[in-house]
Amino acid sequence: MAILLGCGMARNLTENRTRNTLIIVVVFGLCSFFYLLGAWQRSGSGGGDKIQNWVNEQTKCAQLPNLNFETHHRASDLPNNTGSSKIKPFEPCDEKYTDYTPCEEQMRAMTFPRDNMIYRERHCPPDKEKLYCLIPAPKGYVAPFRWPKSRDFVPYANVPHKSLTVEKAIQNWVHYEGNVFRFPGGGTQFPQGADTYIDQLASVIPVAEGKVRTALDTGCGVASLGAYLLKKNVLTMSFAPRDNHEAQVQFALERGVPAYIGVLGSIKLPFPSRVFDMAHCSRCLIPWSGNDGMYMMEVDRVLRPGGYWVLSGPPIGWKIHYKGWKRTKEDLQNEQKKIEQFAELLCWKKISEKDGIAIWRKRLNDKSCSMKQDKPKIGKCELANDNDVWYKKMEVCITPLPEVNSVSEVAGGQLEPFPKRLNAVPPRITLGSVPGFSVQSYEEDNKLWQKHVEAYKKINNLLDTGRYRNIMDMNAGLGSFAAALESPKLWVMNVIPTIANTSTLGVIYERGLIGIYHDWCEGFSTYPRTYDLIHSNAIFSLYQNKCKFEDILLEMDRILRPEGAVIIRDKVDALVKVEKIANAMRWKTRLADHESGPHVPEKILFAVKRSWVVANKSI
Repeated sequence: MAILLGCGMARNLTENRTRNTLIIVVVFGLCSFFYLLGAWQRSGSGGGDKIQNWVNEQTKCAQLPNLNFETHHRASDLPNNTGSSKIKPFEPCDEKYTDYTPCEEQMRAMTFPRDNMIYRERHCPPDKEKLYCLIPAPKGYVAPFRWPKSRDFVPYANVPHKSLTVEKAIQNWVHYEGNVFRFPGGGTQFPQGADTYIDQLASVIPVAEGKVRTALDTGCGVASLGAYLLKKNVLTMSFAPRDNHEAQVQFALERGVPAYIGVLGSIKLPFPSRVFDMAHCSRCLIPWSGNDGMYMMEVDRVLRPGGYWVLSGPPIGWKIHYKGWKRTKEDLQNEQKKIEQFAELLCWKKISEKDGIAIWRKRLNDKSCSMKQDKPKIGKCELANDNDVWYKKMEVCITPLPEVNSVSEVAGGQLEPFPKRLNAVPPRITLGSVPGFSVQSYEEDNKLWQKHVEAYKKINNLLDTGRYRNIMDMNAGLGSFAAALESPKLWVMNVIPTIANTSTLGVIYERGLIGIYHDWCEGFSTYPRTYDLIHSNAIFSLYQNKCKFEDILLEMDRILRPEGAVIIRDKVDALVKVEKIANAMRWKTRLADHESGPHVPEKILFAVKRSWVVANKSI
């Protein structure tokens, strides 16, 4: 009996194998047949859409198994019991930390010298003073308005500071109306509105032709210039210090306009050389005529060859406005004379001065103007790497431009107008200026990130709908993530870690995108709750032996809005650790496989920051 039962089982197994093999062969044959049939139809000889629709309905051959995003890895699968330790949930910080900015805190700032605005620069807390708690939102916090409404209106509860509405009332910066702030688009030098001011600039500078795409606004106020330049498809990096003009950068970001906390003081700006098409100062209170022209030399460093510098406000227009500025004619005249002398030394050509606005244009190359450096104290900067600017002191020297063959050639290469420059091969890549990257690898990187972004959208279909306005890429590479998302509905702050093997930030700017250098072991120069979505590619692998994962993740939590989204792409062992910390921060998480399948060791962690209030500790 047992033998007969065993024979029956063997026969059934054989039949099942035969049946399964037959099914596989039939399905493969049908898929192949209908693939050929579809190709025949697309060639113009087929029988039309009715057959194609019927085929699609009857067979689902296009549904590939490698698009399953549910992860096949768990902590128990990993060596050394990586995911075994539990992490205690992080508690909310005290309410006094609602607007906490780790590296620009007022109490710490006041212990540093005031010379050259040193006390307004970055001064991060030592490890023993770091906060290991969750920064709370202010009471009544609500989701910001969507762009473009956010440009003009910000909920009062989100930035409950009224001082600017009083200090800048006659300058039309911001008005408090009911439960919202209204931004009429005014500024200290353009109380009639930014549109009129920009039209004045556009009469001299090709603002609307795609030739000016990236701009730097120094001492930006609430960034109304940057907000309205977006109508001209100009992307502006605005900055201002955290000072007595309370929350100006916070207002800018709440409006959906790129900005960071910063100052032109004693250290270099966190950008590589030759990246901005235009730099702007509208009564920004920067002493351009002081320090032997050092600040103008720093602007020269970050301006592209042929770029524009705009200066409005004192001393420009002093003959008319000196009484209102409560300064003597002689004082203002001498200040402008020094600025003119430094501009000449830099080989900038003054192309306009009208209605209180002066505009200079930077030289195209060093051949086009004999550098006037006869004075021994003013020489060329000697930088082994002009991208090495993080915490480096500013110098009184002129940054040399790449060599050219003729006086008409643009040093460093000519850029395409935007939007063509977004996907054109950047000159830094073409000229081989970025080690490890070629034209081919650049184009492959573009295609790869288009694939990644399409995969992201299958998990988060709100990615490019306008739900996320302010987006950060923590390790931006060549900027291909931002390029794949490019839309008027959003902008991306492309961050290049200071410990990255190769600096690619110059390439990002040559694509018509913006970004900044940063060390993720420290706090980012922004207010809490200023980004809607944060993307991270291999950050935790990069910083594995540099600082604690908790430091990076708590900083991400600080700058992420309530109900903001996070996408972290990294190796699975790093992500299991990250997920445990994220859950301790009360994020909702989902670990997913790589879009190419479960056997790829790189995974993706999707997360959402929960909305909570500190009053009753309900999270």
